[in-house]
Amino acid sequence: MAPTDLSPLLGAASKMPLSSPMQVVILLTLLTLLPAIVVSVTPFLRTVVVLHFLRQALGTQSTPSNQILLGLAMFVTFLVMQPVTSEVYQKSWAPLERGEITSVQAMEEAGKPLRHFWIRFAREKDIKLLLDVSHTPAPRTPEDLEFRVLIPAYILSELKTGFQIGAVLFLPFLIIDLVVSSVTLSVGMVQLPPVMISAPFKILLFVLVDGWNLVVGSLVRSFA
Repeated sequence: MAPTDLSPLLGAASKMPLSSPMQVVILLTLLTLLPAIVVSVTPFLRTVVVLHFLRQALGTQSTPSNQILLGLAMFVTFLVMQPVTSEVYQKSWAPLERGEITSVQAMEEAGKPLRHFWIRFAREKDIKLLLDVSHTPAPRTPEDLEFRVLIPAYILSELKTGFQIGAVLFLPFLIIDLVVSSVTLSVGMVQLPPVMISAPFKILLFVLVDGWNLVVGSLVRSFA
């Protein structure tokens, strides 16, 4: 009995569109993962880390609140990612709406601007680490990097950069804390915590140098 050739059936099955329930399941899954994606693979990560360190350095406890810091980080992310999202729309979404490309081609085109953005800010050392731990051979060009290697490398690089900026922000406020602590101990003011005395000086210094403008401006320029 001759063996049955299943290749025509498999080819036809691969071209069949997904059913509506399956499309809904995939869409809901993507929507569930969307917050984690936005937080991890956009400038939001670096921005929120820096703003957190800034609030800790100022010693203002919960001022500004988490909601304000997250909102500021989100709008800074929109500002930085606007050229990338515009390119994704022009090369992927718009042609898909006009029926010029398929959904698979649209996903490939959407990945190109994002890949270019991640490659710009992913450190070579982090990429090499992920290539080693995943036992993936080194690609010939950066554009050949797989997303499973590039995305974690980008996250590690952004964490390092955010901590570096946060450490630099801490230094001037740390000096103020040291000076105030030395003065209060030398005059015998042990009942009053030095943090309560240094907080107004740190806030005054931050306001005088227009700190929010400097911090946000530096963050945006760091992605230029």
